[in-house]
Amino acid sequence: MAEGRFHDAIARIDAFNAADPKRVSRAGGEVAEAVDYAERMSAWVAKLDPAASEALRLAVRAQHIGRWTIPRDSYPAGVAGYNGWRRALARFHAETAGRLMAEAGYDTATIARVGVLIRKEGLGRDPETQALEDAACLVFLETGFDEFSRRHPDDKVVDILKKTWRKMGPKGRALAAELVGSLAPDRAALVARAVAEVDAETGADQAAPRTRA
Repeated sequence: MAEGRFHDAIARIDAFNAADPKRVSRAGGEVAEAVDYAERMSAWVAKLDPAASEALRLAVRAQHIGRWTIPRDSYPAGVAGYNGWRRALARFHAETAGRLMAEAGYDTATIARVGVLIRKEGLGRDPETQALEDAACLVFLETGFDEFSRRHPDDKVVDILKKTWRKMGPKGRALAAELVGSLAPDRAALVARAVAEVDAETGADQAAPRTRA
């Protein structure tokens, strides 16, 4: 890895994300939500794949780059509108990351590979795409799940969790099971219910995430 080029690209991605107007609190003060998300993605991928490639490390850092610039309400309500919004975001994230990487001196092949990962192409077949998806699911459980789950009926929450669990690979599920132990008991119970239902549907015999007593 050309360390100078890599760190330059990471710095450009972080600087772009620092413009996110939404802030979150963490030790040491406030930080842009997009920066916090990107750093958490990097941390989870380091656990999922300590030998992660340069392309994967760049892709996870830029996976939600500039997300606030394309708000959900800029697309119609409903499933079709949501899917259109997600596709537009994936294109925007990949294109923005590619432009910043080019400015940092990256070649077209590496830029293209990062785009493939950000767009989550080959999910379930490409180990690096799977690692990125697992990291995204873990960040959701770590930072967004509690608030989301308290704003929606339990049945809807369980349905979302089932979809999330199905998309995760074995390494991601193992880390998620550990993470669930830090959730409030009522939230952890929803995860356990979702996992049990997925296992029942697939005939799997996996231990459900352990909840706190």
